[in-house]
Amino acid sequence: MTTRTVDPTAFRTALSRFASGVTVLTTRTDDGQDLGMTASAFSSLSLEPPLILVCVDRDASMASPLEHATHVAVHVLAVEQEHLSRRFAGKESDRFTGLAISRGAGGVPLLEGAIARLQCRIVERHPGGDHVIVVAEVLDADAAEGAPLVYFRGQYGRFGA
Repeated sequence: MTTRTVDPTAFRTALSRFASGVTVLTTRTDDGQDLGMTASAFSSLSLEPPLILVCVDRDASMASPLEHATHVAVHVLAVEQEHLSRRFAGKESDRFTGLAISRGAGGVPLLEGAIARLQCRIVERHPGGDHVIVVAEVLDADAAEGAPLVYFRGQYGRFGA
C-alpha cells in the first residue's frame, strides 16, 4: 500500500468546510480543580449503550487531566453562547471565574444555558495521531430549546432554515 502525504494546508482547508456544532467539555481533577475547553470534534457513538466520543489535541490544557479523569460533561452551546466558546478556547487559567455553575456526575461543573448537556463517565481512551479519542458513557442528558452555535470556515454562525 502506498502512503500519500496530503498537504497540511489543503487538509485543514478541506476540513474547515465541515460545519460543526460547538461544545464545551468540563471536568474536575482529583484535587478539586475545575477545567474546561471548547471542542468541535464531538460525536455520538452508540445508542445502546449510550456513548459519545470527543477528540482532544494532545497539546490542549485538558489533555493530561483527561487521562486521569473519571467523568466529563459535554455542553452543546446555544448561538448566544459564542462568548463561552471563546472563553474556553482562550488562555485564561481559571475559565470559570464569574460563571454560574452547578455540579454533575463526578462533581464536574455544569454550565447554564446550553441547549444540551451530557454528563458522562469516561470508559476508554485511544491514541489518534496528535489527538486523544475519549469515549464516554452518557449517564444523564438534558436538552433545552434554542438554536445551536455553529462553526464553519473558521467563523461562528447560526443554523439557518
